[in-house]
Amino acid sequence: MEDILHYIWKFRLFRKDLRTTNGQQIEVIDVGLSNTNEGPDFFNAKIKIDDKVWAGNVEIHTSSDEWTKHKHHTNKNYNSVILHIVEKANCEVFNEAGQSILQCEIAYPQSIKENYDFLIHSDTDIPCCNYIASMPSFHLNSWMRNLLIERMERKSNNIQLLLERFNNSWEEVFYALLSRNFGFGLNSDSFERLALSLPLRYLQKQGDNLVQIEALLFGQAGLLDDIKVSDDYFSLLKKEYEFLKNKYELKPLELHIFKNLRTRPTAFPQIRIAQLAALLHSSHGLFSKIIECTDIGRIRLMFHVNASEYWQTHYTFGQLSPKKSKYLGDSSLDIILINTVAPILFIYGKAINSEVHCDRALQFLELLKPEQNSITKSFSKLKMPLNNAADSQAIIQLKREYCELRKCLYCRIGHQLLIDKN
Repeated sequence: MEDILHYIWKFRLFRKDLRTTNGQQIEVIDVGLSNTNEGPDFFNAKIKIDDKVWAGNVEIHTSSDEWTKHKHHTNKNYNSVILHIVEKANCEVFNEAGQSILQCEIAYPQSIKENYDFLIHSDTDIPCCNYIASMPSFHLNSWMRNLLIERMERKSNNIQLLLERFNNSWEEVFYALLSRNFGFGLNSDSFERLALSLPLRYLQKQGDNLVQIEALLFGQAGLLDDIKVSDDYFSLLKKEYEFLKNKYELKPLELHIFKNLRTRPTAFPQIRIAQLAALLHSSHGLFSKIIECTDIGRIRLMFHVNASEYWQTHYTFGQLSPKKSKYLGDSSLDIILINTVAPILFIYGKAINSEVHCDRALQFLELLKPEQNSITKSFSKLKMPLNNAADSQAIIQLKREYCELRKCLYCRIGHQLLIDKN
């Protein structure tokens, strides 16, 4: 139950008449800063004990003997602890210097523990489902904004890894992120592997030749191997790829990593690769254009590409189908803008300390339609705001990083529930 003690201390939900285990009166001036890394649980606390003000750190355990079990008595980092908060004091504790540490058995309302147990052990996917609709809109809207920022910053971790891989080349990172999102979930990992196996500079060298761009992408995807197709287009791609593969010393991926199972024909990996090829061919320096553009409508037009002529009558190699344009649909465009354009713009803004770019990324999300998936649908039924993509991204962050991990104590909805029910 150490988590709840952290929570009680951080939000001052303890009873006011605190005393040390030896009877000294405690006045908490500042609980300190919560520490999630190694070391004491709260840094730089300020506590008045009787008539003396102490400044230092606070450590929290369920019982006193955990101090020794965790070997704090041999760790100099805990010599700065001025108070040991416990639910049950069952022994004295000493720091590495041999000094006795003052302890306090913390007292708090039983209702908080009961509500906490209800949230943590609930059988429902959303433990607070019966409370959300009654939560004050001010608190809910403020929390949604924070969740959105968290969602954008969480995505920055993957992008930071790509930046390190590509020596801070934003164009390369954008290409890898864009390719991944052309996989639209089912094939996301495969499309990212495709991009990582095929450097953007090779595609840029063939920038004016759509057939060669297609040949590189289809060839690297392994989609030109072990297929008995005799039409002219396929033969041309295969011939071009063999030349380019030798020129750039490329090694194609395994064909089996791309999946068609339970996928609509318009979302087959062959169609998505053809659309990606068309986009890379028609929009040179796409990342640079995006960070300079202030109109989401103009950015949408940049991505409004149609697959090449062959794909108007095919969904896969060698199999004719009724003629139909293969533009990226509106819903697919929204997914690309939500998962590629907004994050890269936001993280670029963070990297160059530009609030303008960060704000623009969030404003773009507010102009896009909300995502429709099992997560957003379940929260929509609970009267959560779902007016745009900013809301849906916030809801996804809430579900994945709080509800699924049962981090109710760190969620403002869970916090408000505990406070209101207290």
